[in-house]
Amino acid sequence: MNSRTQNTLLTIGIPTGYAVILRLFFGVNTWNELFSIMSVTFLFLLPTILGALTIYLSSPEIVQSLAYRVFTPWIPVFLFLIITLAFALEGWACWLMILPIFLIGASIGGLIGGYLKARNTNKIINISILVFLPLFVGPIENLIETIPGTYIAYTYIDIEAPAEKIWDNVTHVSEIPQEHDKGYLTRMLGFPRPIKAELNFEGVGAYREAIFTKGLVFHETVTEYKDNKKMVFTIKAYPHQIPSTTLDEHLVIGGDYFDVLNGTYELEKLPNGLHRLHLYSHFKMNTTFNFYAGWWGKWIMKDIQNNILLVEKTRAEEG
Repeated sequence: MNSRTQNTLLTIGIPTGYAVILRLFFGVNTWNELFSIMSVTFLFLLPTILGALTIYLSSPEIVQSLAYRVFTPWIPVFLFLIITLAFALEGWACWLMILPIFLIGASIGGLIGGYLKARNTNKIINISILVFLPLFVGPIENLIETIPGTYIAYTYIDIEAPAEKIWDNVTHVSEIPQEHDKGYLTRMLGFPRPIKAELNFEGVGAYREAIFTKGLVFHETVTEYKDNKKMVFTIKAYPHQIPSTTLDEHLVIGGDYFDVLNGTYELEKLPNGLHRLHLYSHFKMNTTFNFYAGWWGKWIMKDIQNNILLVEKTRAEEG
């Protein structure tokens, strides 16, 4: 093995190995009060350190290239992705959500690594600071209490059908065949798809189970009801009832980080004779990076709701 090949393996292998070790370290359940995978430290700081290490360990000649500093740190990120998926340390859904952060963070880290390398400061000290920084920042971040954020996901669809027929499909969603499922985002993420949801009666206090594939069930109770006009309902998912293979542990609905609170249907008659069916829900995120997690949560909830609305529109217009 020539020195160039050996240097390349070290440049890529050390940051990748460091990422895997830190993932195992932060994933120890008994250390949840000090270190957490669902933290700014892990999701934002780690890829930056990966990028800085990759460039800092590279030979001075190739580091002169801006493209090298920006894109080469992506290699250990993708290797880290493959390893964590292969050993089931992370799920595919989680990676799809965090990959943009990791790639951007790695590129920023690459620029930082290039800057440090150009300054010719103490190499051992710089690498030590980079490697041990998450171990100091992680516990400090965990001392900061998370402030749960409540978000709203609003969707609507216009339907050419009588109000009674539309409302009947709102209150009684019979079994949805797989070919009618149009939830592109949730399907890509491997989320359960909706099967059926039927009220036991129409009025305040009514109950229904919104049943999804893979054992996911939303327990819904009506708190406000106006026939053919409005229905408000609470939504509850019990994490202990959801099979462990249904969702990534960090995305469990009703778990530590994500929960759906309630939903509302409203039916509005439009001047052109159509009806507009509104559907919105409130959900809660509980992380130290709600600014990013809330955006994903809203996108996912809108995809689920648009999927349901399209089914209800199709059935009302064709039924």
